[in-house]
Amino acid sequence: MEKETELKLLNSKSPSNMPQREPSHDDGSAKADRPRLKHESPMPVSTESIQELEKKCAAYVRNDVYGPMGRGELPLKEKLLLGIGLLTLVPIRIILAMTILVLDYLICRICTLFSTPNREDEQEDYAHLRGWRRAVIVHSGRFLARLMLFVFGFYWISSDDKSTSENQSQDQSEEVERPGAIICNHVSYIDILYHMSSSFSSFVAKRSVAKLPFVGLISKCLGCIFVQRESKSSHFKGVSGVVTERVREAHRNKIAPMMMLFPEGTTTNGDYLLPFKTGSFLASVPVLPVILRYPYQRFSPAWDSISGARVERWARHVIFLLCQFINYIEVTRLPVYYPSQEEKDDPKLYANNVRRLMAKEGNLILSDIGLPEKRVYHAALNGNNRLPSVLHQKDD
Repeated sequence: MEKETELKLLNSKSPSNMPQREPSHDDGSAKADRPRLKHESPMPVSTESIQELEKKCAAYVRNDVYGPMGRGELPLKEKLLLGIGLLTLVPIRIILAMTILVLDYLICRICTLFSTPNREDEQEDYAHLRGWRRAVIVHSGRFLARLMLFVFGFYWISSDDKSTSENQSQDQSEEVERPGAIICNHVSYIDILYHMSSSFSSFVAKRSVAKLPFVGLISKCLGCIFVQRESKSSHFKGVSGVVTERVREAHRNKIAPMMMLFPEGTTTNGDYLLPFKTGSFLASVPVLPVILRYPYQRFSPAWDSISGARVERWARHVIFLLCQFINYIEVTRLPVYYPSQEEKDDPKLYANNVRRLMAKEGNLILSDIGLPEKRVYHAALNGNNRLPSVLHQKDD
């Protein structure tokens, strides 16, 4: 029955009249709003055409030259540009990017020598460092992250800072509260590089990231919260509990690293805004909404939707991105959002109001779809018509 309900829910949505679903009032953990299927019996996804499915899953559709899943038929001009980029830009940029990564790692390694990482709630980080060590890590990290963006072709960052004018208009005698978290729409892995360059904020990452060469130590210096879904420890608070504590600490302590959160829980093509998880708003403290857009002409930096196995997908996306001489990013920083007492008492209301504000200010389309629809859409593009196996796939 769960399979039939999931399928009917997807097929019953009209592309022109989809009701707005309120964000989930769960704890913001890695689980999707709806339970995943437990049965293994096969069932066809849908008999409708790919075109109709794309209308319903418009938030995940690639509209660039490379087409759905990045494997469309390229025009001759694009093939020539791609070939030139592969022979010239890609080798140079990969060497420069690896040099920057190793340099950042060496700086973090030197600054953390003879220091014990903070181990609490099954987490491990160096965000507690103070003095010259922390200053060197933060300032060098921000500079090198911006340099990495430059190497990737993001030479200029167009920024519309609406928070500055708002703060200047406030009474100077009134102390401005520090936001506990940055709330941002999620489009690409480039999002993280940008936030590293602008604020060097912490974020939620998979447990496996902490074990990656070079990147693992850098993420620990950022103060990332590592997700371990299989954890069964009785004393483990869960991701939502750790995030809430970190957000409150950043709000109270000006030297604590600020959390950067993607409440959508997954990436889109950059034109839509999915329902927000409420875990980012449980702390009931002010947040800083930030909107990222990636204008493009050929290849979209958006992570959705690229085909292939995980490593192949990363390689193809990075190579296509590096083949473009110029990439663009637009940033809109909204004024700090101070929740009302009603919003503090109701994280679901708080999340929904921030989401609507970001959609309005960023000219984003509100969408009510989620991960189940994303998996079904990707499976249809890959020719997989087995619904249960699709819903069991892990998020990348």
